[in-house]
Amino acid sequence: MSNKIYYIASCDTCRKIIKTLPKGINLTFRDIKQDPLTEEELAEMYQSSGSYEALFSKKAQLYKSMNLKDKSLTEEDYKKYILEHYTFLARPVFMIDGNVYVGGTQQNMLQVMKALGNV
Repeated sequence: MSNKIYYIASCDTCRKIIKTLPKGINLTFRDIKQDPLTEEELAEMYQSSGSYEALFSKKAQLYKSMNLKDKSLTEEDYKKYILEHYTFLARPVFMIDGNVYVGGTQQNMLQVMKALGNV
């Protein structure tokens, strides 16, 4: 199983994070805007995270414009929205050795660097 980063090339946060990654790491880069997530990939992320909500971006402009914050969303809703539109996946998402790391927080990136063997 290869280690992957799911990101959006036009996302400033993703670009900043990618620049901080050590050179020569064994990561497959996947721009989900150009190459959308499959249901199988999302299922793999779900198995590691235990929740579609944990993978869902409540910062997405579509989340606000669709008034989803005013709705009571179920796990199935989160799954459906993530598969319908790439912007709903919180990003970046790292899949490293079967573990999932979601988002670009400092603490999360520290865990990613440890998992990649660079800390």
